[in-house]
Amino acid sequence: MGGSFFAGIRHLLVGFKLLSKPGVRVFVFIPLAINMLLFSLSIYILNHYFGLWMERLLGWLPGWLSFFESMLWLIFAVLVLVIVACSFTVLANLIAAPFNSFLSEAVERHLSGQQSQKSRRSLIAEVACSLWRELAKLRYYLPRVLALVVLGFIPVLNSASPFLWALFSVWMMAVQYLDYPMDSNGVEFPAMRERLGQRRLTTLGFGSSVLLATLVPVLNWFVMPAAVAGATALWVREYKNI
Repeated sequence: MGGSFFAGIRHLLVGFKLLSKPGVRVFVFIPLAINMLLFSLSIYILNHYFGLWMERLLGWLPGWLSFFESMLWLIFAVLVLVIVACSFTVLANLIAAPFNSFLSEAVERHLSGQQSQKSRRSLIAEVACSLWRELAKLRYYLPRVLALVVLGFIPVLNSASPFLWALFSVWMMAVQYLDYPMDSNGVEFPAMRERLGQRRLTTLGFGSSVLLATLVPVLNWFVMPAAVAGATALWVREYKNI
């Protein structure tokens, strides 16, 4: 596997630093506001429903498996947190896609002094193209989520389900954000996934850092614009010349 896992992690921190740069910060507010609103909603839903979900799950356990209760509570809690975080991230990016594209272009101009291929498009064209690209990500995402859900009901194999959910979530976080600079530069979605595979360790490092940050209350409000900026920096430094 090519690339560096820690280089991927480091670029989320780079993204946070880039948000305050001249020419970049003006594009941060709308993605930030959308992310804050949706993650606040996700926290409300978790607080409201998590106890009910746990009660139902543990109610299905036969008495002789009661000693598994603590371990299952932890596994289910982590799994629900990851699924909710990823689901709200997908929704937030679907809504904020055009604004994230503008942010990515601003970061690329700041880092390289060059305009992306999409910078000459009108606002309406930008919105339409961004939403179409988000639908392409959903077409990639949903069948794989369905397969993981089905796997969770297959005896023995379902023991691997939490690990596979976590790995897929890490991958999707990288796909979600690295797609913005690549789309802006005319890289088609299949070609984008191929480039991510060529720097797999870097891709997984970046996705891991974004996923972990989305699980931290308050910090997760700021993750989306930082991840867009960090992904754009990765594009300029790692993926552009593959």
